[in-house]
Order: sequence, then structure tokens, then C-alpha cells
Amino acid sequence: MFPGVGGRGMNPAKMKQMMKQMGISIDEISNVEQVIIRTPDVDIVFNDANVTVMNAQGADTYQVVGTPEKVPRKLEIPDDDVRLVAEQTGVSEGEARKALEKSKGDLAEAILALSS
Repeated sequence: MFPGVGGRGMNPAKMKQMMKQMGISIDEISNVEQVIIRTPDVDIVFNDANVTVMNAQGADTYQVVGTPEKVPRKLEIPDDDVRLVAEQTGVSEGEARKALEKSKGDLAEAILALSS
């Protein structure tokens, strides 16, 4: 148990002193415009983010506070991939694009699907 920690909370000055003794620093990043967390299926976008960085023993930990908005990610298929699949299989670029979308951009899978 930490001294000064009770049911009513801790004195902020004591907390700051303890953190300094333990080698922990906390800084806020100012003027953050946007934070985006990208996953394969969705982007999680924070347009009103407050970002705090905590450094403890040389490792940075970022805390993002704000209102998240989930935006589905659209698969972007390069035109070069579409042309390659169309050339390899003899189908139109429209059919090649559909096959690439169905295979989530996997060239080999799209070519095999169109060749059979």
C-alpha cells in the first residue's frame, strides 16, 4: 500500500513526488488533430483526441481519450494488379477486379478462381 492513499484519494503533490521517485513522467501531447487506429477491417478514428504519454523505465505508453468513430476499411486494389489478373486469365478488367475483391486482393487466388 502506498502512504497517503486512502479512501478519499491521494494528494496530487504526493502522487507527483512518488512518480518522480519511481522514474515515471507524464506529458500531454498538445494540438493533436486526429488519432487513427488501423485494423484489417476497420479504422478507429478519434477526431477530438487528448493524448498523454507516460514514460516508465524507458518505455512509452500512450493514452488516448476521446470519442471513437469506427470507419469500415475499403479494400484498395491497384490498377496494376487488375491488369495483371486480366492478362493472365484473359478476362475483362471488370471481372478481374471483382475476382480480386472477392479474394481480398490475393493475386494468386483471383487468377486460380478465374482460370478454373
